[in-house]
Amino acid sequence: MQIIPNKKSQRESKAMFKAFARFMSCILLSSSLLALSGCAYIDSATGRYRYYISGNPQDVQRETRGLVVMQGGGDDVDENYVQMGALGGGGDFVVLRASGADEYNDYILALCGCDSVETIVFNSRKNSSNPFVIETIRNAEALFIGGGDQSRYVKFWKGTPVEDAINHLAAKPAPIGGTSAGMAVLGELVYSAMLDSTTAEAALADPYYEGITLERDFLVLPGMANIITDQHLQERDRIGRTLAFMARLLQDGWTTDARAIAADRETAVHFDPATNTATVHATSDHETPYAWFMRSTSMPQHCVQGEQLEFHGVDVYRLGPGGSFDVANWRGSGGIEYQLSAKAGKVESSRAEIY
Repeated sequence: MQIIPNKKSQRESKAMFKAFARFMSCILLSSSLLALSGCAYIDSATGRYRYYISGNPQDVQRETRGLVVMQGGGDDVDENYVQMGALGGGGDFVVLRASGADEYNDYILALCGCDSVETIVFNSRKNSSNPFVIETIRNAEALFIGGGDQSRYVKFWKGTPVEDAINHLAAKPAPIGGTSAGMAVLGELVYSAMLDSTTAEAALADPYYEGITLERDFLVLPGMANIITDQHLQERDRIGRTLAFMARLLQDGWTTDARAIAADRETAVHFDPATNTATVHATSDHETPYAWFMRSTSMPQHCVQGEQLEFHGVDVYRLGPGGSFDVANWRGSGGIEYQLSAKAGKVESSRAEIY
């Protein structure tokens, strides 16, 4: 085994630890847990997170640029990892999950041109203070949050050093992205789904239905102020619940300028905070590769617990690949502009279709 020089810097100590963790995992493959996906490091103190690495176990330092990648779920868009790897300077790419294993590692490594891809899978809040976990996140050059259940991310990370580490990475700035549940936590305002995943029908019938749980004061990504996100939009007919989220944000006084970015499955929004420009990317065979940029500065007409939502004249801009959207000025090019309203438990559109 190669001997790593014994230097005192924290980065080199981390590199030694990562190399040792990977070496130990590779000689413990007979364990049924480790056999799930090759070389893994299991926290020996608690067993409550799993760590996987592909590529070089030593830490590198690279220049980075900011990018926010928001995918609406489904099959991953390859361009996400090409762009995040490039803007991450080909450094260390970290994936955070609350389920699954290392399915992302080799896939991303083949696309991002990175030094390594590391996955940390959380099973509790306890390891959100683990020094190795925190250092791995803070020293990343790019970070992606997987799908699953966004309530677990809020429960495990909010108010912990993991939250601080992600915000540190965003402030560098460095590329940060997420898909489905991972996209759900990227806005300043978050639908946390603490009880269940609410439907448009339930949200329109009662915007204070107990399934609509909202969070704020969590992740702080550049350019994402006053924005809530939604995913699997057309696939799961969710645009009505997006309207309900926005109405609640206004009614509850969380903002006077409610904005939403929503994306369909297999569709990703790439937002560059340096230029305030968002573009849309999708898998090659997806038939509805759209994202929706929604805004209202007007209070809902009727937003009361136990009663149907009345919320009129919400501005919508639907964008597909090839167009662009200026997030700072909230206006687009190459898409379709229209308005949506919630009336008597239904969504009405100023054009023929709500999507």
